[in-house]
Amino acid sequence: MVAQYMEPAGIPVIILKEGSTRTVGRDALRTNMMAAIAVADMLRTAYGPRGMDKMLVDSLGDITITNDGATILDKMDLQHPAAKMLVQIAKGQDEEVGDGTKTAVIFAGELLKQAEELLLKEIHPTIIVSGYKRAMEAAAEYLRKISEPIDINDENILRRVAITALTSKAVHGAREYLADISVKAVRTVAENRDGRWYIDLDNVQVVKKHGAGLADSKLVYGVILDKEVVHPGMPKRVTNARIALLDAPLEIEKPEIDAEIRINDPLQMKKFLEEEENILRNYVDKIAAVGANVVICQKGIDDVAQHFLAKKGILAVRRVKRSDMEKLERATGGRIVSNIEDLTEKDLGYAELVEERKIGEDKMVFVEGTKNPRSVSILLRAGLERLVDEAERSLRDSMSAVADAIRDGRVLYGGGATEIKLAMYLRDYATKVGGKESLAIEAFASAIEGLVITLIENAGLDPLDYIMKLRAKNKDTSGWYGIDVFKGDIADMKSLGVIEPLSVKVNAIKAGTEAASLILRIDDLIAAARSKGVEEKGKKEEKKEEEEK
Repeated sequence: MVAQYMEPAGIPVIILKEGSTRTVGRDALRTNMMAAIAVADMLRTAYGPRGMDKMLVDSLGDITITNDGATILDKMDLQHPAAKMLVQIAKGQDEEVGDGTKTAVIFAGELLKQAEELLLKEIHPTIIVSGYKRAMEAAAEYLRKISEPIDINDENILRRVAITALTSKAVHGAREYLADISVKAVRTVAENRDGRWYIDLDNVQVVKKHGAGLADSKLVYGVILDKEVVHPGMPKRVTNARIALLDAPLEIEKPEIDAEIRINDPLQMKKFLEEEENILRNYVDKIAAVGANVVICQKGIDDVAQHFLAKKGILAVRRVKRSDMEKLERATGGRIVSNIEDLTEKDLGYAELVEERKIGEDKMVFVEGTKNPRSVSILLRAGLERLVDEAERSLRDSMSAVADAIRDGRVLYGGGATEIKLAMYLRDYATKVGGKESLAIEAFASAIEGLVITLIENAGLDPLDYIMKLRAKNKDTSGWYGIDVFKGDIADMKSLGVIEPLSVKVNAIKAGTEAASLILRIDDLIAAARSKGVEEKGKKEEKKEEEEK
């Protein structure tokens, strides 16, 4: 197809390349809306404690089983540009607050469904977007107003936040145990800087190992290295460890340029090997002289150097990841040294214990009782590899929720209680605004209720019946009444301890509104033809994958 315009004289003016497609007006809007709604509907069934899991198989045949919104969208190979916007919204929500990705995407879908009805009433998209923006601002303000402060030193409340985040996950059965680990890990790495809490979850290292139950997972106050001690003659356990962190190889490096050494006498060969040995011995003597009894090296350790280290009774680990080296630096109070000649006693880190332990079929080195406790590790166990992966995603979500609760110091209550209160407030607010925008604000309130309807539907209950009951209960009382999806009854979420951080809810509503508004403002979709190079590359990759299978 060649996109063209007709001049008054009837001469066509070609403005787009051949093969380009253009969709305009309501058709473009409807196409984008339907794509975004389809993505939101995919996630609907995974929402809430009774949500289902998704199995995703990539082009290489790798399987992922999860109900984590960000992971589902990331693993789906979406083609439509409007659908890709929702993936970006989910990623943004995940990076900002670490939880509530499904809420953001499903809410965006609900807003677009409500917008469809308004468009049929001939309300212009700009008015809908403007109404949604006003409703979003009013919602954020109202949520802050009704949120309740918490004592961030109260471990029980933080534990309830973690349990709420884990309730909708595949690790539901071990949620209380994992919630304890989450709270302890986050509280350990939290730092108070000038009255504000700073929490970097990268300081929590998660090491996965399948082969045991979820209840065998444990928190380690230190760092776990998924490596083993390099030499059988070395000690496997060192107490009061003085640790040298090396970013330099304990081996004779090859020259960068090709070099040739001519040897015409066996004695010269012997001298050459002895010199190599002497260099390595000097390296080890230097390490021992500064008082180190543990060496953790980012690069390689030569067999000869291993022998000398073992003779000195020094425990050594090699080829450790840079990220683990940085964690060790922070935890032990040591300094990563790039040149062994520069190593001094001040550069050594300290740990009460460095020990090699067998976990399943593998050996790991545990560095415990470190100087700085603001770096912890979680050894995560589960029977299946897929379950360990999902447990890690769940644990990250629960730690993010606890971190958000500590940062905010304010919480809301789940089970649909917050959403029902918010929807009732927005309907009342819409009457004060008046005009066509009030219809958009009412639509926004209905979209908020759509989240509660999804929760009820996934629990196998009648949405209409329960929505009416929830509205009546929250109107007549000051409690936080939501849906108890396990008992199929209406209950006070505050007394049940279904707690969510304020920022997760506010961010999800803002992200969902922005995604829906962006899609509603598009009235022209121009797609360039796919270049031959891209098509040929795609065909080659498909052919290669088939051959590998």
